[in-house]
Amino acid sequence: MAYSPCPNDTFVFDAWAHGRVPGAPALDVTFADIDITNGVAERAASSAALASDLDLDVLKVSYAVLPYVLDEYALLPCGGALGRGCGPLVLTREPGVDLTGRTVAVPSEKSTAYLLFRLWAADTLGGDGVGEIVVLPFDQIMPAVRDGKVDAGLVIHEARFTYQNYGLHRLADMGEHWEATTGLPIPLGAIIAKRGLGPAVLEQLAAAARASVRMAWDDPEASRPYVLEHAQEMDPAVADQHIGLYVNEFTADLGEDGYAAVRGLLTRAAAEGLVPALAPGALAFPDRGTV
Repeated sequence: MAYSPCPNDTFVFDAWAHGRVPGAPALDVTFADIDITNGVAERAASSAALASDLDLDVLKVSYAVLPYVLDEYALLPCGGALGRGCGPLVLTREPGVDLTGRTVAVPSEKSTAYLLFRLWAADTLGGDGVGEIVVLPFDQIMPAVRDGKVDAGLVIHEARFTYQNYGLHRLADMGEHWEATTGLPIPLGAIIAKRGLGPAVLEQLAAAARASVRMAWDDPEASRPYVLEHAQEMDPAVADQHIGLYVNEFTADLGEDGYAAVRGLLTRAAAEGLVPALAPGALAFPDRGTV
């Protein structure tokens, strides 16, 4: 399994990774930023031989990458990041900047953050839209905006809590725009598993992920050493905020609102030509029927 070292993932998967979930398959964990896991999933989905060589059965990816990988992978109905009030932000050095024709740094063009940004830009900036898009590692975006290397930056993760330290201003909240225009929660990160494992194993994996989430809630202190070990020198208070924002009821079960949010995002993005259209039943999971 591969997931990020971010506090929400280490919090969610601590019990499973350390063998405390009864009956769960043992995990061999690889830590990787979501850009890397997105690329792994895409390459595996494009080549059956490559998929068998990667030895990664379960991955955390952006919801934005699902249309490219759902032939090879199934979306698990739990374990991911989806919620309210947790969307990516657009930051600038000065307040109230008009982004028309400006340069914007983004963490990936295959990220959910980028899809939300493009949908926001289409609604708010009109036909001209932004200018150049520059892809930077997420931890380099705020310094680039602060230093004037780009006009604005699209930020994710703990940057929601730390951007003021760089003297930056929040121009727009992609999540607020998404929620205001759809009424749905914000899809961010998904857990996917190889379809070739078969329905019984997929259901076992989903049950293990759901149990791991609930065990983390029942005893938050049990996961703290694992969270802080991999939090990349993050302030423990920021790590707690991160977990509080990204781990919620949708992490335990997407439910009808969660699935509606995923379908809504990918349908709107496909209509804008940003991703391929989803095939009918592509989000179906063995224990849920057609979704």
